[in-house]
This record gives sequence, C-alpha cells and structure tokens, in this order.
Amino acid sequence: MAWGQGAVSIWVDLRERCPVAHTDRFHGAYLPTRYDDIASIAYDTENFSSRMVIVNEIPPAEIRGIAPPITSDPPEHTIARRILLPAFAPRKIEAWIPATRQICRELLDRIGDADSCDAAVDYAQHVPVKVIAKMLGVPEADGDQFRHWIHQLLEEGPGDPRIAAIAGKALRDYLSDHVARRREEPADDLLGFLLELRFAGEPLSDRHLVGTATLLLIAGIDTTWSSIGAALWHLANHDDDRRRLAAEPGLMTQAIEEFLRAYAPVTMARYVVNDTEIGGVTMKAGQRVLLPFPAGNRDPRAFDRADEVIIDRAENRHYAFGLGIHRCLGSNLARMEMQVALEEWMHRHPDFHVADADAVRWSVGQIRGPRTLPLTLGVRP
Repeated sequence: MAWGQGAVSIWVDLRERCPVAHTDRFHGAYLPTRYDDIASIAYDTENFSSRMVIVNEIPPAEIRGIAPPITSDPPEHTIARRILLPAFAPRKIEAWIPATRQICRELLDRIGDADSCDAAVDYAQHVPVKVIAKMLGVPEADGDQFRHWIHQLLEEGPGDPRIAAIAGKALRDYLSDHVARRREEPADDLLGFLLELRFAGEPLSDRHLVGTATLLLIAGIDTTWSSIGAALWHLANHDDDRRRLAAEPGLMTQAIEEFLRAYAPVTMARYVVNDTEIGGVTMKAGQRVLLPFPAGNRDPRAFDRADEVIIDRAENRHYAFGLGIHRCLGSNLARMEMQVALEEWMHRHPDFHVADADAVRWSVGQIRGPRTLPLTLGVRP
C-alpha cells in the first residue's frame, strides 16, 4: 500500500503488529507509532538530536543543521528560538487576519461561480504561500517557485539527494538576494526583523539568517496548506460534519483542533545520539528515527474513538505541532490561517463534495496532505 494514500491503515497495522518499526534504508531508520513512545523521543534532547529533521539518502555524517532553531540542539536552540517568538506572538498574528481574509476572498473570487474546482491547487496551497510571502517581504508572484522548491526538497529530495541539493541551494540563493536587498532597503517585515536580531550579543550570521528564513518559508507553507486541504477533504466526504459546521460556525475552533489531531501533517526526524530503548526496542546510535505525530494522534491508548473525527471533541491533547523544545513556534499563525481559510470557504461554499475519489492525490514524504482535491461545488443533484 502506498504511504501517501494509505498512511492511516499503515499506522494501524504497525501499531498492532510492530509498534517500533525499523528499516535499513536511509542508513537505518526507526518508526515508532504509539503516542507515548513518540512523546518520549520528542522530549529527550540528550539522546536524540535535531540536527537531522529529514530522513533521506544523505549519509548522516555529511549533514549539519542549517535551519535554526528547528535543526538546533540545546543550548544554541534556546536562544535561536527565543529571539523569534515575538514575531509569532498572538497579537502579532491577529494583525494578519484582515490580510489573510482578503487573500482567501480573492482566491474564492477566482473560482467564482464554477460548479467544480481543485480545492488543493486552486485554494489551499495559495493561502499560506501568499501570507508568508507578505510576512517575509518577498513577492507573492514567486509562489509557484516556492511550491516547486518545496516539492523537490520534501517529496523528491529524500530519495534523490541531488534534487534536494539543487533545490536547497536555489532557495538559499533566492533568500540571500532578498536579505542583501533588505540591508540596502530596510522594511518592517520578517526579513527586516531577522536583520535586527542579536544572537549572544552579535547580529545573526548570514548562514543563520538565511537558514532561519528558509525554515520560515518552508514551514510556513507546506504544513498549513496540507492542513487546510485535509480539512476540506474531510468535510467533502462527511456530509453531517459539513452541514453541522455550516449551521454552527461557533464550532470552528474545536473542529480545527480535531482536524489537526486526525490529519496532523508533520512527521519530524531525529538523529540517535546514544543507544536508547524506546517501546522495547534499542535504537542504535548513528541512525535516525521518525516522529510520526499523525500516527500518535490516532493511538487509541491516548484518544477515545481515535480513528473517528469528532468535530466537537472536548478533550484533545493532540501534538500536531510537536512536543517539547521544538514545538512549532508558528502554531498561532497556522491556526489563524486554517480558521480564516475554512470560514471563508464555508461562507462561500457550504455544500461541496469530492468529484472523483480516485483523482485525490496525497503527498509523499514527511509532510502529508492532499495535493489534488477535485470538488463538486453545490448541492448534490
């Protein structure tokens, strides 16, 4: 069964039959699938390093973290993360709601009165691209290029290091050019914010600055468009939930938390520093381990009716945004974008259905979400 389309079934099978799986591919990698095992690794920064957050064919000895703070370990991580927090505080993100709402409305205007569309290609993938471009201060018109680089880095790159290297260099060169321009032309945007930051009393090095900007661009796009698309996919396939959410818009916040739990997009990786036993399996130093947060979020040991999507779930301790020191610092932004995108979509299209289930394509790699989502708009004939 293909991972992209069948990930949920694969998690169920592994959790029951082999809760900590291992492969010799990618120079050795482990895959735990239980909530508690994943959490144990996420909190253990002594035995599991974050300098490798992607499992790929590049030998571990050749990889060095280049996107702080996500690829940093303590103590450097503490400072690298702390200096970014003000830019993603709740009040800062609230200020972006009007712009995000306008972006969503313009995208919906393009779809217009059509009786069908691809909700992933025509809508979901554009929302976070346009928002993060505005925040960084780079052209929104470059969105197609961003998506291309991200596809190469996160979907093609793990199996072909050459593709990943070319895309990574192109993206870093692009951002380096914009950083240089911002030095000459200061502006009140995220690149300008990064240029004002100090690490241990000194301005950020170019490597640190461009690495962080790369992280913000990648993390600010693929994860959120995957979450928006997955939520729309669910609502298109579950008439009762869609009708209830249309009739009770006050449920949107709870529903988003449940979509995040059930369709968490991110699987991170760690590098095993010391031999460590997790779930009865000794993970060997020098190999990698994936942290499939979406699998843990569907563990019946942690959630009642774990494989059901309950849009008014009262208790929801999901970890779609990770755990521990690396919990996503952009969670406020992601939640805001999801809420606005779904509110605007539901206002314009309260009735919609999957047009062709066989044409829905889910991504492969460590970020999971629908890449094509053909929908019929309007009430079923």
